[in-house]
Amino acid sequence: MSVETGGHGMLAPLAIVLTLSLSGCVDINVFPPSEDARLGAELDREIRANPHEYPILHNENARQYVQGIVDRILASPEVQYRGKFAYRVTLLHDDQTINAFCTPGGYIYVYTGLLRFVENEATLAAVLAHEIAHAEQRHATERMTKALGVQLLMDIVLGNRPDRATELAANLFAGLALLANSRSDEAEADDLSFRYLRTTPWYPGALTFFFEKLAQQRQVRLAALERLLSTHPLPEDRVEAMQKRVQTAQLPPPTEQNLRARPYQDFLRLLP
Repeated sequence: MSVETGGHGMLAPLAIVLTLSLSGCVDINVFPPSEDARLGAELDREIRANPHEYPILHNENARQYVQGIVDRILASPEVQYRGKFAYRVTLLHDDQTINAFCTPGGYIYVYTGLLRFVENEATLAAVLAHEIAHAEQRHATERMTKALGVQLLMDIVLGNRPDRATELAANLFAGLALLANSRSDEAEADDLSFRYLRTTPWYPGALTFFFEKLAQQRQVRLAALERLLSTHPLPEDRVEAMQKRVQTAQLPPPTEQNLRARPYQDFLRLLP
């Protein structure tokens, strides 16, 4: 993006606009969606080059099963970046880590520890829909925008310091800090997960089962949950909020047909 300044006279008004935007609008994002896609592709390369920390499970049958769930979620009319973001699943072979994450641009990573932790297909679909929502809402580049600050933001928008965006992204990549979500980000992703699943065969409120099991397991399995909790804060009111969505939508109780527990147990046999 370039801005014609006509000398120095336009810099002060621009600074005022950016300052007001950053202070008054929590959703400002100066990066185009193409930057999300570029950052995601870069992070995907880094992950694949680091098998010690991210041991990829090379099991195409298992990957295709999870990819099929993602593809069904992406059919929701509320998904904006279908065909623009990658939305490709990679399974990570680590039974001791209960986590999934989605980078900017829709690269989805699911640990086998999470696959074994959930008990039915609907719950896995709800978690995947939640991760898709983070990419759809472009939460990572929103946080990058806020982290830059007004002066650096001006430099990048004016084309004076394009390197700073790359520098910031590189720093945020460390330890997946780029993916650390705020409470408002999590609430937004929870809500979209519910809405996405309403257009699928799965029970839309299934994320509740995941939250409830996490609450039960948090103390006894803290090490396994550490990475999840570092990027996904889990206030207890998220369960209550999801239950309210279910009540407002007047959903009937879940059944085997929309939970798909038995097919999911068959899927787990594909894992090593």
